[in-house]
Amino acid sequence: MSTTAAPTSTSTLASGRLAVEPAVYAPARSSRGLWRDAWRRLLRNRLAVAGMILIGFVILVALLADVLPLPDPAYQFPNSSYARPTAQHLLGNDQVGRDVLSRLVHGARLSLSVAVFAQAIILVIGLTIGGLAGYFGGRIDNWLMRFTDVFYAFPDLLFVIIITTALGASLTNIFLAIGLVNWTDLARLVRGQLLTLRERDFVLAARSLGASTPRLLLQHLLPNSAGPVIVRLTYGIPQAIFTEAVLSFIGLGVRPPQASWGTMVQQGNEAIFSAPHLVLFPAIAIALTMLAFNFLGDGLRDALDPQNTR
Repeated sequence: MSTTAAPTSTSTLASGRLAVEPAVYAPARSSRGLWRDAWRRLLRNRLAVAGMILIGFVILVALLADVLPLPDPAYQFPNSSYARPTAQHLLGNDQVGRDVLSRLVHGARLSLSVAVFAQAIILVIGLTIGGLAGYFGGRIDNWLMRFTDVFYAFPDLLFVIIITTALGASLTNIFLAIGLVNWTDLARLVRGQLLTLRERDFVLAARSLGASTPRLLLQHLLPNSAGPVIVRLTYGIPQAIFTEAVLSFIGLGVRPPQASWGTMVQQGNEAIFSAPHLVLFPAIAIALTMLAFNFLGDGLRDALDPQNTR
């Protein structure tokens, strides 16, 4: 960063000679952007960093599931039903002799994909309805919010079960069911942000210069409301993982032999007392992943708070 020197001034001494005063250098103030400051504050949050490390590990394992030296998750080893953890099978075998560790790794891919694609659907619907309601206001805002209230009135899990039952149990339908139910909170959040931002001076200045509605939304309003939206989506990921696990547990999730953490818990529940490891390991995976995303969400909430200057 360059520094700016103050101009050299001179003064006359009693002897008539000129004395040159030393130059004073004032370092220029360094300005960091919002996202850079937020990233530094996030790195100072130890729980958020621990959550990011765990999430990164789970994502890496899910991406490398086919490369890791693990057996086929659907292969049934003979005479190894309900086998305890051994050196060959580190987490044991399930009720039909399949390797629990292999199914746990492949189940991570499914659980994360459900969470990500469901949040993508939530983002599209929530941004569209909340953005239109917050920007235009008036009757459009009233109609869209009453439409949102209708969806908000239904219990989330019950509504997901109804949609999954009507559409059929499949991975795509789970994406749709979770996305079609959980967009209401994001829509309300975006609406509230835009109702506040549309009266700010920079928006009024852009409108006075002739900026079109799409330009105002895409370049001014939505980017300035990105912080709360990112935090909300981060909190929605563990909720989607838990919902998928519940659907698989009650038999409305993915179909066997496809591996899923919820399906593993449901199948292991039949022998929870004789082989508790069949429930324990996938339950721990679900709990740790949800906890990691919650830690990251808390860290992002604090880091993206403009009033937080610590």
